[in-house]
This record gives sequence, structure tokens and C-alpha cells, in this order.
Amino acid sequence: MPVNTPRRAVVAGAGLAGTLAAAVLAEDGYAVTVIERDRLPTGPAARKGVPQARHAHLLWSGGARTLDSLLPGTTDRLLAAGAHRIGVPSMLVSMSAQGWFQRHPDGRQFLITCSRDLLDWVIRDQALSAGDIDVRDTTDVLELLGDATRLTGVRIRDQQTQIIEDLHAEFVVDATGRGSHAPEWLTRLGLPAVREEIVDSGLAYATRLFRAPATATHSFPVVNVQADPREPRPGQTATLLPIEGDRWLVTLSGTRGGEPTTDEDRFVEFARRVRHPIVGDLIASAQPSGPVIGSRSTVNRRRYYERLPRWPHGLAVLGDAVATFNPIYGHGMSVAAHGVAALRDGLRKHHHDPQAAQKIQQVIARTVEPAWLMATGQDILYPSAIGRRPPAAARLAQRYFERMMRTGISRRAVAYALLDVFSLSASMRSLLSPRIVLETILGPKRPPPSEPPLTAEELSV
Repeated sequence: MPVNTPRRAVVAGAGLAGTLAAAVLAEDGYAVTVIERDRLPTGPAARKGVPQARHAHLLWSGGARTLDSLLPGTTDRLLAAGAHRIGVPSMLVSMSAQGWFQRHPDGRQFLITCSRDLLDWVIRDQALSAGDIDVRDTTDVLELLGDATRLTGVRIRDQQTQIIEDLHAEFVVDATGRGSHAPEWLTRLGLPAVREEIVDSGLAYATRLFRAPATATHSFPVVNVQADPREPRPGQTATLLPIEGDRWLVTLSGTRGGEPTTDEDRFVEFARRVRHPIVGDLIASAQPSGPVIGSRSTVNRRRYYERLPRWPHGLAVLGDAVATFNPIYGHGMSVAAHGVAALRDGLRKHHHDPQAAQKIQQVIARTVEPAWLMATGQDILYPSAIGRRPPAAARLAQRYFERMMRTGISRRAVAYALLDVFSLSASMRSLLSPRIVLETILGPKRPPPSEPPLTAEELSV
């Protein structure tokens, strides 16, 4: 009797994008091998290859819903493990460049806040039990096998034994994140150089964990003081997130020339020096539960794989390997989830199409676009920012967006429309609906509040 040999797939990278991609490929009938350079922890713990994990991470509702469509029950598992569901705008105390937003009743959107370690572990535990998936950690991917027309697998090296091995596969996913070597791998196959764009505001992060006061462990808002990139000085921000374990995760940031300190004795002082001192005031008497951790992995970088004239059959590049964003906007994880959903839908739609991989990569690029425009449109405005200045049409769109932000402070419909887009739940075209355009032209009903809109109970902490 003939024996049916399963199709084989390799996923490089066991982060959020990689483990989700492994689950999708297994669901499509592939026997999947995940190659990971780090040793994977058995629970919610840190790993070397995700240095940015210590800092504030937001999972917007558009990403959370996409995660649940890929791995049903993921959000419920996160909440059961201690993550917080933050309704927006009711539980969001945010000072934008235009002022404090009002806390209207919740619309359709929300945030999930927790440590990155918890989120990665819950997703990894769910995804890697989803089918025929084998994980090989402490292993490096050295190069792609095949040619510019079709991939046949990857070459790997075990870090312990230094043994080099060729893994043959019909499909390969690169989800190795910011350090991806895909551009070099593709040029070795005979493809032209991949165009890359960078917008760098010189942002640095400093993060510390605190024990939440006993009166603020179960229901406390996200508190965020943003910079105004139009001001002729470095942009500095402060963000407080309630996370699992009755803790507050506080991240401070500053662009080039205004970077935050990692000195523990000056952490609160910096938090009080941003545009409003509320975050510093909230943590001034809170008990720290760890050291101050710094990071500079904040560059907006995009690689335009979809513009290559040819694309090898059997390859997809996902997540941070395609685009990285200033983490302050909280879009990276949601964009990665949308990219994996594009992979899933493309595998279903183009099952026998020899151009399937190229079509999938083009859709992945479209999932990147909204978050890229929002992040770079703001970051390029900071003094000393490095990157290509936007054309006149983009600057006009930016002015319209800024007016919308001012209007959304006091007009509820505009606020909800902005949150639909910012949560990656709706297309940016929705901001051009007749009602939203009219209300934006009319402008705000009233000036923004002069102080953060915290309740008396919240202030009592």
C-alpha cells in the first residue's frame, strides 16, 4: 500500500509570530519543525533573544481578536493567568500631543496588558500543542536552501554539538525578528537586494516594576503621558500598565538628547519631568519590585520584500522580520498576528498556486502598512530624527490626523473612530467617512481637561 508522506515545513523563530505560524502550518497539514536559537523556558520567563520583553507591551483588541481566530481561547487563558482587560476609552487615562482624552463609555475596543513573558508563554503553550510540531531550540538557521525560484529547506547548526544539518521542507517561514538575516539569505539565492527604510527618533527606554497599592490591584486604568513631537525639544513619555501579579509596569522613554535614566534614584524624578507628572506621582511611594532596565531597540525599520521582482515558492517572512515599530504605539504584536492570519488565509486560498508564497507576502505587507504610517508619521517629527521626510501629501494627511486627535478629545464619535483604527480593528479609510470628516472640520466642542481624568477612588491610591 502507498504511504502518504506529510509535507514538511520549517519555522525559524519561536517567538509570537513563529509559534502562531507553526500552528497555522500544522493546521494546513504540514509536519512542522520550529528552529529557535534560544533555550525556551518551560513557563512565563525571560529569554535572551527578546531583550525588549522587559518593557511595556500592549495587545490591542484588533490583535487579540486575530489571536483568538488563530488559537481559540487565547485571550481567556491570558486573563485567567492574571492579564488585565482594559476597556477603552473608559479605562485609558491618556495625554496625547493635543491634551487629555476624555474617558467616554467603552466602545468596541480594548487592551490586554500583561508581561511579555506571560503572553509569549500562553501563546507558545497553545500553539505548539496544536498539531505535528517539533521544536529544536539552541539551534541556528544558517541559510536557505534552494534557488530564487523555489526553496527546498534550511541549513541549521546545533549550538551544543556544532553539527550542521540540512532540513528539507516544502515551506519555510522566517520569524526570527529584528535580527533576521533574510535579506542576505535571499541575495545568496540570486535575488536583488531588498529595499529597507528606517525612521529612527533615537528613542531609549527605561522600565521598572512596582507593587501596585492594595487599593489598585484589580481595577486601575492604563496611564500614559505622551510627548508632543511638534515641540522643539526631545520627546519624553511615561506609561503605567497594570499587569499580572498585582504589579505596575512603568516604562519611561525619551528621544535623542532626552533619554531616560537607568539610575534607580532618578527614575521617579524623570517620570515627573514629562509633560505631566502623574505617573511619577503615582509611583513615588510605590514599592519597586526589580531594577531599572534600559533598551534602545526602538527603530522603525521596514523591509519591502513584496517589491522584489521574483519571490521563491515556499517562503514567507513575518512579524518583526518584515517591520519593527517604535514600541510606544503598542502595535508590533497585533501586526504579527495579522500577518499570520494572512499566511493562514493565503494557504487556504492559493493551495495549489505556484505563486502562492508571493501572493501571501504581498498581503503580509498590507497588514504592516497602517501601523507603519502611524508610527513613522509621528516619529519623523522629533528633533534629530533620522529618516526620509514625508512628501507633501503625507504631511497634509498628518495635519488632518492631528485635527482628528484634537477633535476626538471632546467628540465621542471621532474618538471611537480613532480607536477603531489605532487598535488595528478598522481600515484607515474609515476615518474618511462623511460623519467623521464633518465632525473633524467642525473641530472640538471644548478644550481638553487641564488635569488627568482620574476618579476620586483612583486618586486615593
